[in-house]
Amino acid sequence: MAKTKTVYECTSCGHSEPKWLGRCPECGEWNTFREAAEGGASDTRKRGAGKKSVPLPLGSIQPKEDTRFASGIDEIDRVLGGGIMKGSTVIIGGEPGIGKSTLMAHIAGRIRSRGRVLYVSGEESAEQLKLRADRLGIEGPNIEILCETDLDQIVRTLDAVKPVLCIVDSLQTLVSAEAGAIPGTVNQIKYCCYEISDWARNHGAAAFFVAHVTKEGSIAGPKVVEHMVDTVLYFDQAESDTRIVRATKNRFGSIDEIGLFTMTAKGLVQVKDPSHIFMQEREGDFPPGVTVAPVYEGSRILLVEIQALTVPAKGSMSRVFSDRIDSGRVSRVAAVLEKHLDLRFSDHDIYVNVAGGIRINEVGIELPLASALYSARTGIPVPAHTAVAGEISLAGEIRPIPHLQRRIRAAAELGFTNFVGPAATADDEGGRGTWRRVSRVRDGIGTIFGKG
Repeated sequence: MAKTKTVYECTSCGHSEPKWLGRCPECGEWNTFREAAEGGASDTRKRGAGKKSVPLPLGSIQPKEDTRFASGIDEIDRVLGGGIMKGSTVIIGGEPGIGKSTLMAHIAGRIRSRGRVLYVSGEESAEQLKLRADRLGIEGPNIEILCETDLDQIVRTLDAVKPVLCIVDSLQTLVSAEAGAIPGTVNQIKYCCYEISDWARNHGAAAFFVAHVTKEGSIAGPKVVEHMVDTVLYFDQAESDTRIVRATKNRFGSIDEIGLFTMTAKGLVQVKDPSHIFMQEREGDFPPGVTVAPVYEGSRILLVEIQALTVPAKGSMSRVFSDRIDSGRVSRVAAVLEKHLDLRFSDHDIYVNVAGGIRINEVGIELPLASALYSARTGIPVPAHTAVAGEISLAGEIRPIPHLQRRIRAAAELGFTNFVGPAATADDEGGRGTWRRVSRVRDGIGTIFGKG
C-alpha cells in the first residue's frame, strides 16, 4: 500500500507547505497550519466522483420554463433583473444595523407561499428572530429557523427540508472541519459558500448570503467568492431613513437598477414614487451652488440636487472633497470651466455633495455639476424651476445623453419649466416639454445664468 504523504495547510488562506511553519508565508497569519493528507479527496469531490459530464450541442439545450419567481418585493425584483432565479445564489452586504436581516425577513415572509424557507442564523437566537418577525407582521408557516454554524449540519438540514429559498445570516459565521477550525477565514468562506451554492444549483433552490462589510465599506471576503455567486448586492444608507439596494454583479440582469426603501417602525417600506425623494423643497430661488439634475438610474429617472461649495485654498495645493460624485470627474469639469470660461478653480478647495446621499456615476451629471461649480464660484444662483443635464467633453462640447425626453418629462412633472441640455439623440422619442439646446459649455453656462 502506498504511503500517504502528509502536508500542512493554512486554515486561513489554504496555502500548503511540506512541513509545519509558525507563520504562513502567503497570508502572514500565525499558528494556522494543520496537518492534511496530500491529494486527499474532500467531501465535495467524493460526492461528484460518480458523476460523468458529457458535452452538449448548444442548439440542443432547451431552457426550462418558469426559471424565475417573484420575491414579493418589487424593488428587489427590479434589482435582480425581474425576480429570483431558481438555483441562483445572491450575496448582500451592508453596514451593521442598516437592515439586512430585516430585508431577509421580509423576503422570507413573501416567498413562504411558494414553499418552505430555511433561515440559517449564526448570529441571532430563534427568540430574537421571532421577535423581529412579530414586529414586521410575518407569520410562521413554511418558515424554518435553524440557529447553526456547522456546515455539515446545515447541509443535512437542507437535504431534509428541501426549501425553495435558503437564507444564511451571515456567511462569515459558518464553519466546516474540512476548512479549518476558525470561522470567517478566507478558506472557510470559500468552502462554505461553494457547498451551499452547489446544493442550491443541484436542487433548483435559491440561496441568499448576508455578508459583513469592512471599515472601507466593501463586503468582507466576497472578492474570493464573487465568482461563485450569481449576484452581489450592496445595501447602502442614503439618509436617515432611506435605503438603497444596488447590484455590482448580476448574471441574470442589469447592474444599473437600484431599489429604494425607507426604514419605519414596521420595517422596510418600498418607495413607489422616487422622483422627488432626493429633492429638498424650497420656496423661491435656489441658493448659490445648487443645481437640479434628472439622472437615469436603471429604468427610472430621479431628480437630484447637486450642491457645490468653493473656498480659497488654505495651503499651496487645492483639494477636492467629493464622495457622492467621483472626485476625478469633479476635477475634470472644473478644469474645463477654467479653460473655456476663464474661471479660476486651481486656487480654491472644492466641496461637492448630492442631497439625500445617493452616489451618481452617469455622465449626464457633468453639465449640472459645471453649473453648480460656476454658481458656487461666482455667487450667482441658478434660476428657479431650471433643470440641467448633459455630458461635457474635454474640448468643452456638450455631448448627447440617452433618454433625454424622459428626463424632460420627469422634470416637468415636478414643476420645472426650463430645461437646458444637449440636442436629442436619435433614439429619443418626442414627448412633452421643450428644452434649450446647447452645444458648448460656454453656451450652456450662458443659457442657464444669462449672457451677462
